[in-house]
Amino acid sequence: MIELPADLPADLVPLSWLIGVWEGTGVIDYEAGGHRYNGEFSHRVSFSHDGGDYLNYAANAWLIGEDAEKPNVALVSEVGFWRVARPATDADPGPGLLPARALPEQRTAEDLEKLRTPSGGFELQASIVHSDGVSELYLGEIRGPRIDLATDAVVRAAGAKPYAAATRMYGLVDGHLLWAWDIAALGADLGSHASARLAKAD
Repeated sequence: MIELPADLPADLVPLSWLIGVWEGTGVIDYEAGGHRYNGEFSHRVSFSHDGGDYLNYAANAWLIGEDAEKPNVALVSEVGFWRVARPATDADPGPGLLPARALPEQRTAEDLEKLRTPSGGFELQASIVHSDGVSELYLGEIRGPRIDLATDAVVRAAGAKPYAAATRMYGLVDGHLLWAWDIAALGADLGSHASARLAKAD
């Protein structure tokens, strides 16, 4: 059973099932440049909110070592923000540290309902920054307990490895968070890269 925080903004209700810490394992399987990357990893994902109309996102992963001689190895970490897409108004702060030009408005369930797509879901934006110098802007849709995202933009620091595009899928299945991540990296076309099954941490 999902318990909604009492102070949850209306725009976060479609994303409410994500809130919390999720832990589990997954597999990597990707081929690029004549090399196949594969292995099992442990994964920890956190979705939280601080009163704004977005979720804070953080994820860490470790390649699972074969034995004590080969311990777990940290993989790239991510942080970001997820939100239901809506046009910014004068009641919203930004860009930068600019304050809102109008009094804040308490958004309601009726306001949220106006954002519903013809397919019955809501448009979604996710901004994700990787610890290796890659930043992604994902656009997609959330429909009930399923999320589909695709990169609209990818920005890489000068020293970052080639990374061109990605898609991600998340779903709530039998109380578990399942996800799959396809990437186009290191000169390879978009293809399956990693997937995992995570359980809500106590």
